[in-house]
Amino acid sequence: MEFNSLDPVGPEEEPQGLFGKHHLRRGVYLLPSALTVANLLCGYYAVLATLEGRAADFDNAAIAIGIAYIFDSLDGRLARAMHTESAFGTEFDSLADVVSFGIAPAFLAYAWGVRALAPGGAPEAPHLIQLGWLSGFFYLGCCAWRLARFNIQGMAPGNSRYFVGMPTPAAAGMVAATVHFFQTPITDARLSVLWLLLLVALGILMSSTVRYFSFKDIQWTRRRPSLFVVLLALLAGAILKFSRPTLLLLASAYAVHGIGMQAVRLVRRRVASRHA
Repeated sequence: MEFNSLDPVGPEEEPQGLFGKHHLRRGVYLLPSALTVANLLCGYYAVLATLEGRAADFDNAAIAIGIAYIFDSLDGRLARAMHTESAFGTEFDSLADVVSFGIAPAFLAYAWGVRALAPGGAPEAPHLIQLGWLSGFFYLGCCAWRLARFNIQGMAPGNSRYFVGMPTPAAAGMVAATVHFFQTPITDARLSVLWLLLLVALGILMSSTVRYFSFKDIQWTRRRPSLFVVLLALLAGAILKFSRPTLLLLASAYAVHGIGMQAVRLVRRRVASRHA
């Protein structure tokens, strides 16, 4: 088997000194991978914090998933900016995403939304626990499915402005933002059912063909109106000062906007077919 094809750096070159071309090239490729490792570390920590089982631990797990979201968005942008994209980097990033945005949110959703019912002795607790781990596995399977499909198909056909299906970081962000907002684990069976329905809905949106904005067409190096800078600063301040409601609002708005755009497209198609 030829292992050079799996090397994110490429074929070996002759040494050209301490700061030669070969050393620079290897260092550039390591930068995006380092961010991917940080993403993976956040997902691993989120699982460990969830296993601790306290409300503060659940909040820490949710925050770790949010930080993983940041690292995941930076590694791809950095690789494209440095022209260091590789098949190895793509696969490594997907594997890290399965942990940070698949396994970690599934663990968190089950532990925070279902497991607290067991000590109360509610008669429906055993059934909800079974339904909880099934819903979590469904979410995880849809996450892996979404990542595999993206690696093969990429963005929406003919338009890089849209993702096909809800991005896995956004789905995990919805779980994390909800836990971060409410913090206290669910102890009501009715709320637990609603929580599991949300988890299943996120899995369906990930594996669906509903289009979501990617924001990849935004050129941050171009000049922008001063109002844009002010709004961006206000958003950053709101996240820092009022993180719980702000993050939940942002995650909810992004989750809903894809469904809204899909509904508008269906209405337009029906109107166009009537006039045709």
